[in-house]
Amino acid sequence: MAVDTQPVLLVLSGPSGVGKTTVAQRLLANNESLARVVTCTTRAPRKGEVDGEAYHFLNVEEFERRVAAGEFLEHAEVYGQGYGTMKSAVTEALSARRDVIVVNDVQGALTFSSMARKDSALAKALTTVFIVAENAEALRERLESRGEDTPEVIAERLAVAEAEMVQQGKFDHVVVSGTREADARALQDIYMIAKS
Repeated sequence: MAVDTQPVLLVLSGPSGVGKTTVAQRLLANNESLARVVTCTTRAPRKGEVDGEAYHFLNVEEFERRVAAGEFLEHAEVYGQGYGTMKSAVTEALSARRDVIVVNDVQGALTFSSMARKDSALAKALTTVFIVAENAEALRERLESRGEDTPEVIAERLAVAEAEMVQQGKFDHVVVSGTREADARALQDIYMIAKS
């Protein structure tokens, strides 16, 4: 990446189960210039998730210590678990003029947008993307196909998704999720626009 190029901070969000992580992984695999900011969570790792790759898995006490110390750029409680993005991870990447992607819940992504209104460097770098399922039934099928959640948890995630979907107009781009390939192409196009 050229030194005089404006770095890109791509914040990818959307309801639980819509495929944010999958499409981010594809974008990362296809773009050497892009790195992922690994966020923190207090939730337990899912099968196959590795600490420091999927998330930084923290216990509640450590997460709260970092909140109190002001180490998070944004943090929120989602489904009873803490999630947050370390300030240092984002600021160091942008200072080094590296493009980064953050996969975030809707509340966290909107915090980035709010902060960008007060920080010109963040505003220049930030592009927000909301991925949404075609409809509630499609989202239900995705959540059920993961095989990770009870029917009660799926019902809770669908209720939260309904509230999150009304926020999509606050994002720079909205992608209606189709196939993984189509979603990856759409995000690639958005990334290239942000870089230009």
